[in-house]
Amino acid sequence: MSGPTDIPGDQLRTIVERIEHIDEEIKELNEAKREIFTEAKSNGFDVKILREVIRVRKKDKQERDEHETLLDLYMQAIETPKPAKPTAKAA
Repeated sequence: MSGPTDIPGDQLRTIVERIEHIDEEIKELNEAKREIFTEAKSNGFDVKILREVIRVRKKDKQERDEHETLLDLYMQAIETPKPAKPTAKAA
C-alpha cells in the first residue's frame, strides 16, 4: 500500500485550487444571472417565460420545429371533442 508521501502534493493542490477557482467563478456568474432576471422582472417581463425562451433558443431550428409540431398535435388531440356515445334505445 502506498503512503501519503507517494502523492504529488503540489500537483494535487494546484488541481484542487483550480477547481475551487472555477467554482467561485460559477458562483459569481450565477449571481450575475440572478441579477439580470431581477432586472427583467422589474421591467415587467415574465421571468418564467424568459427562461422558456432561453431554453428554446438553445435548440436548433429543426428540433424547435419538431417540438412545436408535436405540441400543436397534442393540443389539438386534447381539445378535439370526443364523439358522442350512442345511447341505448328503449325496447
